[in-house]
Amino acid sequence: MHSEQMSPDMKTCVDACLSAYSMCEETINHCLQQGGEYLDPALMRTLMDCADMTRMCADMCMRMSPMSKDICVMCAQACDMAAEACMRMKNDPQMEQCGQACRACAESCRSMSGIRA
Repeated sequence: MHSEQMSPDMKTCVDACLSAYSMCEETINHCLQQGGEYLDPALMRTLMDCADMTRMCADMCMRMSPMSKDICVMCAQACDMAAEACMRMKNDPQMEQCGQACRACAESCRSMSGIRA
């Protein structure tokens, strides 16, 4: 039986996706605790979309789905949007960490998909 192995780049992408997923989930909770401007529906939707997309992308890459490159393109877009939304919230370490994790994931997903920013 032949079993495919994930490339080191694919493993890096999966790790970046799981990190961004975790940060988005933590940041959603942070926003719920903060209230006020943190409860902006657009911000919350963006974080939820990114969390779902990064989890799905990691899953598809781990099972080496033939659609993984396509999902990496969409994941990069969701991560870019989340990073931008997080960075708008100034002087908040949680939002900054989430934005950085999302940016790193977007870069890794673009690399996996063969697309450059």
